[in-house]
Amino acid sequence: MGKTKNTKFKRPPFSPDGLAATPVKQVVEESEDEDSPAAELLDKLQSPSADVREYACASISRVVQQSQAIPGFLQRDAVRKIGPLLMDRSLLVRETAAGALRNLSACGGPGVCEDMVRQDVLTSLSALLRECCAGFDVTTSPVMKGQKHTVEDVTNEAVNLLWNLCESSSTAVSVFNKSGLLDILLHCLKRHPQNMELAISAAHCLHTVTEDNSELVCNVNSGVFGILDNILSTTHTSMEYTLLRTLAAGSLWNLKSSLSSAQQSQTLTALAATLSHCLMLDAGVLIPELWHAESARLSKEATSATESDHTDERSEGHKPEEMEEDGRDEKINGRKPKGQMSKTKSDISDLLPRDRLELREAKALMSAQQTSLEIIVNMCCSDEPSDDEWEEMSSSDESEMCADGMADTNSSLFSPLCLSAELHTILLNHSIPQQVLKKAEFPSAEVLELCSKHPSWKCLLKKMHLVQCRALTCLHNILSSMDTESLGGASGLQAVALHLSTLVFSSAEVLKDEEFLEAVTSALRSLLQIMATKNIPQCMTPHQLMSFCEAATSCELVSVRVNALAILGITGSSLAKEKNTEDTLRLIGNALLNVATKDTNLVVCGEALDALFDVFADGDEAEAAGKNINLLSSLKALQPGFRAKLRKEGRGKYSPDQLCVLDNIRINLKRFIGYLENLQRK
Repeated sequence: MGKTKNTKFKRPPFSPDGLAATPVKQVVEESEDEDSPAAELLDKLQSPSADVREYACASISRVVQQSQAIPGFLQRDAVRKIGPLLMDRSLLVRETAAGALRNLSACGGPGVCEDMVRQDVLTSLSALLRECCAGFDVTTSPVMKGQKHTVEDVTNEAVNLLWNLCESSSTAVSVFNKSGLLDILLHCLKRHPQNMELAISAAHCLHTVTEDNSELVCNVNSGVFGILDNILSTTHTSMEYTLLRTLAAGSLWNLKSSLSSAQQSQTLTALAATLSHCLMLDAGVLIPELWHAESARLSKEATSATESDHTDERSEGHKPEEMEEDGRDEKINGRKPKGQMSKTKSDISDLLPRDRLELREAKALMSAQQTSLEIIVNMCCSDEPSDDEWEEMSSSDESEMCADGMADTNSSLFSPLCLSAELHTILLNHSIPQQVLKKAEFPSAEVLELCSKHPSWKCLLKKMHLVQCRALTCLHNILSSMDTESLGGASGLQAVALHLSTLVFSSAEVLKDEEFLEAVTSALRSLLQIMATKNIPQCMTPHQLMSFCEAATSCELVSVRVNALAILGITGSSLAKEKNTEDTLRLIGNALLNVATKDTNLVVCGEALDALFDVFADGDEAEAAGKNINLLSSLKALQPGFRAKLRKEGRGKYSPDQLCVLDNIRINLKRFIGYLENLQRK
């Protein structure tokens, strides 16, 4: 059967706020557009008026959220023009300049982030962060009294910019290591009693920069662990504190190698407790409660506002959601927008006005649970270097030799990770497997309906989907490491398998979501393999099985097609041992032959052949079904084409590991045809 390596969660080029960053296409020659705002706004950055500079930065923040506008700014050297304003004498200009660069980095993608680092934006950013942190405890000057912007608001924008850059640029991480910015993040983290928003931003950034950063890990001291441990020991029950503790746990996991064995054991226990507590929170209960709390609060505020309508009418201000034409005084609930767009147009910023307390709590809960699952994914993954093409690989149990006749020295890669006994026990003691299973079934229909009906809460739908997707990936990783009873016993596994198979048909959007399809098919593949090993009967009807695999094999993503074929192979090989299964085996055989003959990708064809070898290797039912579908003649017919395609396309299109696997399948195909010929002679 084909084997898969446990997935390690590596963030794709996201903006840290959760949206995939759209790479900006480099335009070789862009015609000058008289209506383009880039030139005019960049000119305003040089204005002697702080108000004009602030307005220009805020406007750039909004405009660059439209990715097609970004090349116009980049070609006019926007980064070098905005960068110096990070140290502007006006605090408001500093904040909006950081916001403009933040949105440019988030919306521009990794290429733009690398370009920003090359243009030395980190020098100004580092200086800004140091100056801001030095001013945290300084008494506010008379000039600043009454202003809603504080040094910490500027710092928050700057930390988010640093997070974006380090998320997308290895060069930025290297600069981070050499510039001593770790102390800055720790200083921000310690502000959590006074400024949770800043502390969470710093925690996100720290979680990012500590991942796979051996240079940083070697230089951390006990003070770093002390700050993170103190956060883990907080007892506040708010969702934002839950998120902060989860991010601190992720950073501790990333830094664990610098701890002694005794310290690691203690830290792992604390991590598991933190993650378990986070996952135990029932979003199906908490989100409706938070929505009702917000509704009650808004109703009360509306009643109070009615009593003072005549006073508001005489004021010179305007409604929080409205924007004045020149943009200088635009506010969102009394605060400068820092460049974020209306949620009806874009969700790039992911920031919420500070008075949306309940919705902020709900989003913090979703982020915390997503992060918890990502950490568990990495806990259940080996430390070997990741192979981006691993999921596209397959192998045959019967094949032990590579094309050159040498033993496959990479065989360890095909073995499922066995968790250390200690970590295995810790995860079980904190009910982590059960919590992951529950999140794989998440979310509830009631919560989906509530969020769908209320526009401002619709943003949670995507976050709930991400939680489920991460749970599925996590489930795939932990299945091979946990015993059956810890996963709910035979009946529990059957119920989960049936649920996973139905997820593919839960909505039309699911069939277009490749990340989700890969997660659910990988999880189901691992689950069915465990059930087959434990001789637990399969739970899907033939119709459900074929419908599932038909949908999955039509997906463009190779790994999803490979998983679907493996599922057919696992199910078929189990059914071949039972009585009265010839009809189902015939359906499975025809489906596998169809893919092996018609799919354009050799890895997929190889997986289909591999599955055929397993399904029809033994048993009276399999033998009868094989004859019924003319398996022998079909395999003989496709054999020359498979060999020729492997010779023609192999070395130019597939990795050495994939070629080794495919050549094993070529050899096994010849052997399997000989096996069927011997059966026919009997």
